[in-house]
Amino acid sequence: MALKLTTRQDGQVLEVQVLGKLTHADYQECVAEFERLLKKHGTLRLLYDLVNFDGWDAAALWDEFKFDVKHVSVIDRLASAGDSTWKKWMSEFEKPCTAAPVRYFEREQIEAAQRWLSET
Repeated sequence: MALKLTTRQDGQVLEVQVLGKLTHADYQECVAEFERLLKKHGTLRLLYDLVNFDGWDAAALWDEFKFDVKHVSVIDRLASAGDSTWKKWMSEFEKPCTAAPVRYFEREQIEAAQRWLSET
């Protein structure tokens, strides 16, 4: 499995830890949890924790695009934590896909990302 989902703040923050390459099956699991939490809270905050992230398979990349279009207005904050320059670039790529504030953190700053997402 390339995915680990964790909720914080009574489910208002969804942390998505991605290990390796994200597949369509992984993405479907993530979207199902996001939709479940969204029904409960109306908006969510997301943290993508990219651990040795190696991109998406073709179907998962399409899933990402569809997710961004569908959920542009319900993401309250979006943080990414990673360990390479291209991951920071991907965080910048997400900015036009959401009205939410977007921030990138280095992996060793994961706790700072979690604090930022919990701020009111």
